[in-house]
Amino acid sequence: MPDLRRDPIVGRWVIIATERNGRPHDFAQMQPIRPISAALCPFCPGQERLTPKEIMAYRPQPAEADVPNWTVRVVPNKFPALQVEGDLGREGLGLYDRMNGIGAHEVIIETPGHKDSLADMPTRGIEDVLWAYRDRVIDLKRDLRLRYILIFKNHGAAAGATLEHSHSQLIALPVIPTNVMNEIDGCRAHYQQKERCIYCDILRQDLADGDRIVADNPEFLCVTPFAPRFPFEMWILPKRHAGYFEESQKQQFEFLAPILSESLRRMDKVLSKPAYNFVLHSSPLHEKTGDFYHWHIEIIPKLTQVAGFEWGTGFYINPVSPEEAAKALREAQL
Repeated sequence: MPDLRRDPIVGRWVIIATERNGRPHDFAQMQPIRPISAALCPFCPGQERLTPKEIMAYRPQPAEADVPNWTVRVVPNKFPALQVEGDLGREGLGLYDRMNGIGAHEVIIETPGHKDSLADMPTRGIEDVLWAYRDRVIDLKRDLRLRYILIFKNHGAAAGATLEHSHSQLIALPVIPTNVMNEIDGCRAHYQQKERCIYCDILRQDLADGDRIVADNPEFLCVTPFAPRFPFEMWILPKRHAGYFEESQKQQFEFLAPILSESLRRMDKVLSKPAYNFVLHSSPLHEKTGDFYHWHIEIIPKLTQVAGFEWGTGFYINPVSPEEAAKALREAQL
């Protein structure tokens, strides 16, 4: 019989319908991105002229900007969703509200290697990517027009990627997104009632239950959430309460990099390298939510499509239970 489960944070219901084909090999793989030659790729070393001027880069030796010999490089998105110059220009139009599209849209080029994937990069390389995320958030946080920064990765054409060279993106917004506000409101309500962080409670329960754990180390836990929207959805959470990703230090990144790598490699092994998205949810830039909000990474393989029922109800139908998904991921031979 299908199982109805409620997400304890935002109150969203999902239907776990395992009768609807839930084994890893039942999911058809989407079409890959059409490969382009490294000689034409704007993200490859030697092609720096094909991107906007770099914002920052890590290089083993000091050098001028926009030259090769970098390990991680951050550039403005050539086709930005928002632009940093200008005023917000908030105004009411009768019943409606509008403002100018002020913000920032950046691309984090994760590796100079055209064929490298984040999952297979050395953990030191992944650490550098995490440091780049942190450095950009700290820099952009000084702009008081910006209220939220989302870091995300689209891997594969089905997940929205248009270039195969491994990269992630950052969008800084002048508003707090609804999805994040729903999480914050749920965390605040739980904290006001119980004086505890709900994510910390989830960590304690999942560590005790054990059947939704994918990977574990002294600082982080990777789990399949109790009420997952999508098959093989995973969350990576710091074991110690932390509201702001940008406050992470060297010790955290030394443990976050390997568990992120392991989680992605387990997903690749079980699901034959699917397209996926990941998003990093952290506290808003200038809101005091750190006592009750808990930053985390959500990893979502692109295996199913959102259709009419989901759009119409806000429910999700998931053909794989999180316990079955975690078992398959946990037992994968790497």
